Amino acid sequence: MAERRRVKQVRSLEERLAEQAVKLKEHAANLPAGVEREKLLGKARLAETGAHLTGWLTSPGLRPPKLT
Repeated sequence: MAERRRVKQVRSLEERLAEQAVKLKEHAANLPAGVEREKLLGKARLAETGAHLTGWLTSPGLRPPKLT
């Protein structure tokens, strides 16, 4: 069985998703209005949402729910 390649990430997931969102928006800005542009803008929104969620989930203020 082949060994899995392990990659040590230098930047956080939040940073990488935010960068991806910016690149997607820049690419979409160069396209005419249409389906392809809307797909890229949708992917950019998903990347931004993922970055925000990642930041929220890893925040030090997040606490587990109280079990009663």
